[in-house]
Amino acid sequence: MVSDKIRSILALAGKRPTDLANLYGTSQQSMNNKLSQSRFSAEDLIRIAEFTGCKVAFILPDGGQVFLSPDDIRPKDDESKK
Repeated sequence: MVSDKIRSILALAGKRPTDLANLYGTSQQSMNNKLSQSRFSAEDLIRIAEFTGCKVAFILPDGGQVFLSPDDIRPKDDESKK
């Protein structure tokens, strides 16, 4: 489950779900709900990876890698241009 992996990554990085709630500017309860329901978008995963010093990547069958980075997150003001 994605939320279990996120919790593991947080622990390995010396972070807690409370730290993640602070990153999102939300309550601990709200973050616990998000974790329990595994509701994470690609943007969420990129932000969590950056926060924990990790990277998000697609590993291709030939071993090639395509990384997602904070540069791939659309600025909020671009939302209206969809």
